[in-house]
Amino acid sequence: MELWEVIILGIVQGIAEFLPISSSGHLVILESLLGGELENLELNVALHFGTLMSILVVYRKDLIPLLFDIPMMSKIVIATLPVVFSGLVLKDLFTATSSSAFIAGIGLLITAGLLLITPRIDRGTKGLEEMTYRDSLVIGLFQAVAPMPGISRSGSTIVGGLLSGVNRDAAARFSFYIAIPALLGATVLTLKDILEEGTSGTPLSTMAVGCVVSFAVGIVSLNALLKIVSKGQIVWFGVYCAILGLIVIGCTSAGWL
Repeated sequence: MELWEVIILGIVQGIAEFLPISSSGHLVILESLLGGELENLELNVALHFGTLMSILVVYRKDLIPLLFDIPMMSKIVIATLPVVFSGLVLKDLFTATSSSAFIAGIGLLITAGLLLITPRIDRGTKGLEEMTYRDSLVIGLFQAVAPMPGISRSGSTIVGGLLSGVNRDAAARFSFYIAIPALLGATVLTLKDILEEGTSGTPLSTMAVGCVVSFAVGIVSLNALLKIVSKGQIVWFGVYCAILGLIVIGCTSAGWL
């Protein structure tokens, strides 16, 4: 894999992992545009590790107190269980659709639909402390479908929070709290695949570039999204996802992707 491809993948991962536009969907579309197979297990680990570290850096002041906040840690566990369950039960389905640009287009339209309703449901007043375990489960159920390409994990979980009556800032913060075990789990599962299938010989320097790029871009994207959510402007990402989804579906139907 060329260095410029690694840099592009790192940028896309760093932006789309946190902005509600689906990193998996964009990577599938990018792969189709480049006309090559970009799937690389070692690089996948590096990219996910980079975005995981960006969350840890942005929320570094919250993490130590969070570890001793038993009620909040319980809510994070509850919100994580649905995606663990869906990942185990629907693994074959997620794998089968992971490289389909057409499915990614459909997923982007679903993400668009979720984001476009945010002005109507953004009425919540509950903060993190007022969240119930039921709220956590609802948010977790929204995260459970995020492995499908085109469906944004951050977008769906924030919408799940808003539907539960959580205010927008708390919904965004909780979304990224539960992203930590989600990204860590994805990294561990990929490492397991590497051990089973063997490495592809990706140079350590290549993995380091991908990790650093996704980390740096991830910090910028995460901070940007927090500001955008606080201003109630997340709906514009829905417009973007709708346009891109329609373009991708049209291009795949015409055989251009």
